[in-house]
Formats: sequence, structure tokens, C-alpha cells
Amino acid sequence: MNIALIAHDKKKDDLVQFAVAYKDIFAGHSLFATGTTGKRISEATGLDIHRFQSGPLGGDQEIGAMIAKNQMDAIFFFRDPLTAQPHEPDVSALLRLCDVYSIPLATNMGTAEVLIKGMEEGHLDWRKIAKEKTNERID
Repeated sequence: MNIALIAHDKKKDDLVQFAVAYKDIFAGHSLFATGTTGKRISEATGLDIHRFQSGPLGGDQEIGAMIAKNQMDAIFFFRDPLTAQPHEPDVSALLRLCDVYSIPLATNMGTAEVLIKGMEEGHLDWRKIAKEKTNERID
């Protein structure tokens, strides 16, 4: 599965700790992240992570493009709801794309725990079928 890891500045420590705790699960997947978040998680875990630009510089949109092409299977986006974000329209667009394309999205530690456990138990295997159907339409 292709998994995106994103965190606002005040939530980066939380996402790094989460990635460390579930390193073994994440290791079995292709990981993508926005700039600093990806660097910090990679340094803490040793996991191979494809890094996009930072969120405000277009990283959220790069991940959004993957969602629109059915190339992303799950998003862990630890958001900071108490701090205004200069790129809030990009954040809103990314969340909207997750809803449009039915991409599982965890925006806090509580939903992240449920999503990662579901992944571990195979509850997201339906994403394989969704990808196959998209590929059939493209061919």
C-alpha cells in the first residue's frame, strides 16, 4: 500500500512517535511524506520515505495528485486544529480529495490507532480492488 504521512508543526512529534511505535507495520508499505515530516520520521525509524515538498510549498498538493490518480491508499495527517495554517486551502483540498476518492484518513492519534490496526489485520485489502478497477479504465 502507498501511505502518506503528514503533520503540522505542533503535531510532528506525535506523528514521529506514532511511526516509531508502528515501524514494523509501516515497513511493509511504500511511504510518502511532506518535507520535514518525512525527514524526521526517516531519521527516527530508518524507514525509506519518498519526500515531497513541505506542505506550504506544495507537498499537500503533490499527495493530492496521487489521490486523484488512485495511487494513495491511506493518509495519516496529524493536524493542528488550534493553529491557523497559511496553506489551509491546500489542506482543505487534500481532505476533500480523501472524501471524494474514499481514501482512509486519520487526522489524530485516535483515528490513527484504528487505521493502523485495520491495516495490520487486512481490512484495507479492498484498496487493491479499487486500484485494479482504475487500471482497467486507463488501459
